[in-house]
Amino acid sequence: MINLIMLMAPAGQAGANGGGNPFVAFLPLILIILVMYFLMIRPQAKRQKEKQKMLEALKKGDNVVTMGGIHGKIMGFTDDNKTVILKVDDNVKINIDRSAISAVKKSGSKNA
Repeated sequence: MINLIMLMAPAGQAGANGGGNPFVAFLPLILIILVMYFLMIRPQAKRQKEKQKMLEALKKGDNVVTMGGIHGKIMGFTDDNKTVILKVDDNVKINIDRSAISAVKKSGSKNA
């Protein structure tokens, strides 16, 4: 039984393992953070910038799709420029937030 306990004990002196480079101990953590940045954080920030550019470039006459799936044509903007007037059918116009627009359709697609 004592032999088993002695085999499980770390070899060498207690202070022998403490003299290593502290950078090597943190290397796996640093690598995990870098991988997470390049695979998750950076692409999300890039998508957010692209969406912001798209929302800023909206103009009258663009065919758009909202997050709720409503297809329409931009008829104008309100005074505060945060709300879009969207024509969804003849004599049917709705006001939506600019941030609710998910995509601008190509000009060759069918008009709303």
